[in-house]
Amino acid sequence: MQDNVWRPAHLTPKQMEERRLAAARLLRQGQLSRAEIARQLGVSRASVCRWAVTLAQEGSHGLHARPIPGQLPRLDEKAWTRLGRLLDRGAVAAGFATERWTLERIAALIEREFGVRYHPRYLERPLKAHGFSVQRPATRAKERDELVIAVWPKREWVALKKRRSGSTGRSCSWMRRATALGSGRARPGPGAG
Repeated sequence: MQDNVWRPAHLTPKQMEERRLAAARLLRQGQLSRAEIARQLGVSRASVCRWAVTLAQEGSHGLHARPIPGQLPRLDEKAWTRLGRLLDRGAVAAGFATERWTLERIAALIEREFGVRYHPRYLERPLKAHGFSVQRPATRAKERDELVIAVWPKREWVALKKRRSGSTGRSCSWMRRATALGSGRARPGPGAG
């Protein structure tokens, strides 16, 4: 019989350590089988067996959480917030020639303001993780005339609309009316029909 206890899908390292230490207590008591301990803690029997071996070889110290390997985050949350304010001011305010932010410019700004060096190629992921998104400028033709674009709906569209309303609703040669006998598709081949 399975209990209907909610269990989180993702546990922190501290929570996983607590679960392993609870398994160690139950294993030391010796009242429950490994399968029963696994059911009670919501883990596989193989995990409980692995923890039992670790407990026998290293003691409960072997079940403690280990530090997460890898480099620590280089900017803290306060620095990311400040970086957001600097980016909002614009690239020109940060000392660049144009308003376009590139990964190279952001990396240079981080190094100048915080003394932390990021390679531009690996900067996109931490930026996305902290809520920044890629912004691409809209491309516009040099010949674009805003006045002509603003006037077009008033002048041209009205003329097109008037011309269209008087049409008889012509159809193309490949369009056929659906009949009660068929779907309206032309039959393939010469004289097949």
